[in-house]
Amino acid sequence: MIRIGVTGGIGSGKSIVCDIFRIYDIPVFDADIEAKRLNDTSQTIRRQLIHHFGPDIYENDRLNRRRFAELIFSNDQNIKIANSIIHPVVADCFMEWCNSYRECPVVVIDAALLIEAGFNQFVDKVITVYTPEETRIERVMKRDRVSREQVEARMFNQMPEEEKVKHSDYVIYNDSSHSLIEQVSKILDELSFTHSA
Repeated sequence: MIRIGVTGGIGSGKSIVCDIFRIYDIPVFDADIEAKRLNDTSQTIRRQLIHHFGPDIYENDRLNRRRFAELIFSNDQNIKIANSIIHPVVADCFMEWCNSYRECPVVVIDAALLIEAGFNQFVDKVITVYTPEETRIERVMKRDRVSREQVEARMFNQMPEEEKVKHSDYVIYNDSSHSLIEQVSKILDELSFTHSA
């Protein structure tokens, strides 16, 4: 099995790239969706988040996402604490998920924080989806109906795409002048994956 990690900054289009992998019948683990699920269901995460941030971090048996966001986006130390609690549980979940797909020649993890969270140690190849910053800002402003300042603040909390590229085996350019499908297909060819879309 070849495990591929797909990452990219906010608005880069990594989810679209992961949808292309799905077209080739390649299973994709969405780290963001799984993290949100585990924040609500994992007793390990719940116990530690309550220990560090107080009982009001949960409301009606679910993580109070608004309160959680207020705590972590205003304090670098809180982000580090939250990540140190959540990321290991998500990593364990990913490894169990891989085991359930062990008959598949290729699997993918879609993770914005692939490198920052250390998830790259669990994959064989890293792909960064690279998109010019101004394009990313415009996309996210339109998609999330937020201001430029809000988008830039989110970007500030992420590793720059240029830095992600340094840690990558492949770069997929999502800039309207390169075909995403052709780029994915070429990577699969290089990995000797027999595929048909």
